[in-house]
Amino acid sequence: MTGLDHRQLGRESLFLMADLRVGERQDDHRVKVRNLSAGGMMAEGSVKVMRGSQVHVNLRNVGWVDGVVAWIQDNRFGIAFVEDIDPKAAQSQVSSA
Repeated sequence: MTGLDHRQLGRESLFLMADLRVGERQDDHRVKVRNLSAGGMMAEGSVKVMRGSQVHVNLRNVGWVDGVVAWIQDNRFGIAFVEDIDPKAAQSQVSSA
């Protein structure tokens, strides 16, 4: 083991807003997306989540993504996505038709 933190590989620091749903509840919570990768993200917000909670995140240009809360620290928490996404899509500006 090299001591390299593989979680940082392919991760982009950014600032986006997203909607988050916890479990089967239908109420949306606005969270700040602090960083994003194909396999997960770090969110910041006042919503209360527990490690292991199933969540659904609505990311711009990506849509609803299923995930699981992997860690929590203060008002920030990590989400591991069930399926990989294209993080560049979420960072693209919405085109006007």
